[in-house]
Amino acid sequence: MAPLRVLIVDDEAIARRNLALLLGRDPDVGAVVECDSGQAAIDEMRRTKPDLLFLDVQMPECDGFDVLELMGPDMPAAVIFVTAYDEYALRAFDAGALDYLLKPFDDARFARALQRAKSRLALEPAPDRRPVTRLVVKNRGQMLFLDASDVDWIEAANYYACLHVGDVTHILRRSLQTLEGELDANTFVRIHRSIIVNRAKVRALELQGNGEYEVVLHSGDRLPLSRRFRKPFQDRM
Repeated sequence: MAPLRVLIVDDEAIARRNLALLLGRDPDVGAVVECDSGQAAIDEMRRTKPDLLFLDVQMPECDGFDVLELMGPDMPAAVIFVTAYDEYALRAFDAGALDYLLKPFDDARFARALQRAKSRLALEPAPDRRPVTRLVVKNRGQMLFLDASDVDWIEAANYYACLHVGDVTHILRRSLQTLEGELDANTFVRIHRSIIVNRAKVRALELQGNGEYEVVLHSGDRLPLSRRFRKPFQDRM
């Protein structure tokens, strides 16, 4: 299954951040985008078509149910409401919600909701998505067009991504998670919470004296393989 594209919609920044942190622990999750209003969420969904939506109920101007109504059949296949109010649960399920997370919730409850979403999405026909094959970066006033297949590896740098192509590093104004969701999942694989590597550029996997592994590229770069991503990486290689 390709990395999940997830949209979080909540007018409270701390609530969005907490969900993003929980999602970031799951290797099946790719791009995570946050919106602070219902209208922003509608615009984002029409543009990127996420797989999974975490949706607050009470928001100014356009609440969670307004979002569902306005999107209609274009809603993501899996919708999970996240709210501090239990009185909306029945209405949420009537509207087609997959789950209803009542704040505050613990990690185990969140994990069950996420697994339920994965199970639902596994039954859905795969959407017709074309992965990004060219990347546009700015360099000294120029717009450079890079073939994605030429990129050796990609490193997170806060809200930016560093594209390593041979001895050259390009900065792209896009988060690593967003970029991961746009690239071909058969070509690029995550090996660390802050690193994605091009499978075709991998020469070897070496065991170190401390029991950890390093991914060795044809370029000579050596990158850490975290335990969390070791099995998914080995399965896809």
